[in-house]
Amino acid sequence: MCQSYCSSVDQAEEEPADWVTVDELAAAAGLTVRTTRYYAGLGLLPPPVRRGRLAWYGAAHRARLELIRALQEHGFTLAAIERYLSRVPLDASVEDLALQRAMLTSWTGDRHEALGRRQLVERAGRRLSDEDIASLEALRALRRDGDRFEPLPSFDVTVHILGLGIPVESMVEAGAAIDRHMDALADELTGILRTKVLAPFREGSHSEDEKARFEQTLSRLRQLTLEAVVAGFQRAANQVITRSLSGP
Repeated sequence: MCQSYCSSVDQAEEEPADWVTVDELAAAAGLTVRTTRYYAGLGLLPPPVRRGRLAWYGAAHRARLELIRALQEHGFTLAAIERYLSRVPLDASVEDLALQRAMLTSWTGDRHEALGRRQLVERAGRRLSDEDIASLEALRALRRDGDRFEPLPSFDVTVHILGLGIPVESMVEAGAAIDRHMDALADELTGILRTKVLAPFREGSHSEDEKARFEQTLSRLRQLTLEAVVAGFQRAANQVITRSLSGP
């Protein structure tokens, strides 16, 4: 669970005009009041500043709710969100929370909606048998929830590969190899991003425009990094082919 936190003196001294009620906070974050209170009850939000019988919420509360929504869109379960936020101090600044969200969402693909069977077939552009759907699940290109289906980022490519008639077992093995190396690469790239990009930015003082530009820079960095990963694999594959041709 998240770390305990008491409202700081600085918070209490802010002007009431800078704070909002829970209804206003929920509306600003695009959530219901019930959901907002539920998150607060789980300890995912700092306690509000209380003045008399009223509870007031500030920019840091909204920033944390926006981070929670970003985590949900990234596919985190509530339990995973709790674990993630347990490492983010409840007194983290708005800037720190925004950078956490930017770092997360800069690698996030488009959000996919759950589809019915007919909609899934339309999305695939071809008939999908029960065996095809099971294969897509095994290849982590599709997530099933009852009679609803959520196409994952690799869905379109995997559907095309299924049409080639390649044994599913070989595709699963190839997918496992990709996951194994991609997990290690993602860990290393994220570490570089934290220490070489985010940490230096946090050390300075920045205007709101500079913060917004920085978030845009991170999004652009995502695209360039993915392109570099593809180019790097192509280069490595070509080297393997060259070595195999020149070998005994």
